[in-house]
Amino acid sequence: MKNSLLFALPLAAVLAFPALAQTTTSTTDQSAPAAAATPSTSTDAATGKAPLAPPSREGFWGHLNPFARKTYVRRQTEPIRDRVNELDELTSGNTRAIKDTDSRAQAGIKLASDKADAADQHAVDAGNKATMAQQTAQQATTRVQTVETVVTNIDQYKAQNQAEILFRPGQSALSKTAKDAIDTMAGSVKGQHGYIIEVQGFSAGKGQVAITTSQKMAESVVRYLVLEHEIPVYRIYLVGMGNAPTADEAAKPKRMSGGRVEISLLKNDLEQLSSNTGAPVASADQPQQPK
Repeated sequence: MKNSLLFALPLAAVLAFPALAQTTTSTTDQSAPAAAATPSTSTDAATGKAPLAPPSREGFWGHLNPFARKTYVRRQTEPIRDRVNELDELTSGNTRAIKDTDSRAQAGIKLASDKADAADQHAVDAGNKATMAQQTAQQATTRVQTVETVVTNIDQYKAQNQAEILFRPGQSALSKTAKDAIDTMAGSVKGQHGYIIEVQGFSAGKGQVAITTSQKMAESVVRYLVLEHEIPVYRIYLVGMGNAPTADEAAKPKRMSGGRVEISLLKNDLEQLSSNTGAPVASADQPQQPK
């Protein structure tokens, strides 16, 4: 009996030691979550949550227990897996935000570039319009100056061409030579503006007889211009001078046996105005009936 008791006491001690270790580990496990449950004031974590608590020990072997159960392993790894998933979602959200920001930035840059190009084009168009306006103003100024010059000299006619038609004594009919000379002068004024034709008749004799004879010779020339060449009557100025001397004859008198008609083509600057402005110019000449 005494031997049995001595054998039982060491055996009880050996069996009690694991139980004591289990109790100590349980106490440590309970105190560790309590410490982990203490609120954390740190906000440095990426997810905004408190850091994970250290793994709890289970049983006598602790976290190196080779006989740990699946539930224990799953319980230890689930918080880590959840944090990894949260970090993946956070990374994905940041990537999307970066891409969205980059897209908006590129769209803003493109919009600003398009607006800059449009502004440059508007500036070019405005410059072209300003240049055209300046050219138009310059042309208008030139035309106004031309018109002022023409208006100033509207009543100043200059001799352009002259012809002399000779008649035999007592005759007023036109010879072929006379008609050829008239044709040459009349052909040079077709389609033109700002001209008049001055017809002066001169005749030998004295007094009213010479004036009447010179009038008839001048009228035959005017009639030919109107009927054959369709020269407007209001462009022809006719006068019978009789035996009055011309300017050349006043300096050097000469004897005249028959009669003659002097035809003078006079022009002002209306033709120049028409060519510069590119528009037809109405004639300022007024109709005048032959005398």
